[in-house]
Amino acid sequence: MRCRSSNRDAGFTLLELLVVIAILGLLIGLVAPAALRQLSGARTSVARQSIARIESILDIYKLDAGSYPTTDQGLRALVERPTGAANWNGPYVKGNVPLDPWNHPYVYRDPSSRSGHDYDLCSEGPSGTGGTDEICNE
Repeated sequence: MRCRSSNRDAGFTLLELLVVIAILGLLIGLVAPAALRQLSGARTSVARQSIARIESILDIYKLDAGSYPTTDQGLRALVERPTGAANWNGPYVKGNVPLDPWNHPYVYRDPSSRSGHDYDLCSEGPSGTGGTDEICNE
């Protein structure tokens, strides 16, 4: 005797598929915004950590050269010897000048435009235009 399977028992019904698709849509709609918020916060955190790391490198540069790089020399002075830098002991950074998490160059100004700081080292944030998005050394 052979058992025949009924066609009614094979596969899923259209209603079952629609319910699964609706559940998946709701989950994606609820999870995606939270995941994007976390990603934005993570990039801000990475920018702050990178600024702190570059500050340490600039301190080492100052110990060797006697002063921080000028605004004109910029962070490029960490990679290539600036003209007139007698005690330059670099390169202090391998490769190229680091970029922020949004692939924008860091803004470096010496002297600082803020009181209590020797220099400004800032990321202009996700927009790349600064303003309220700007993240600077503390």
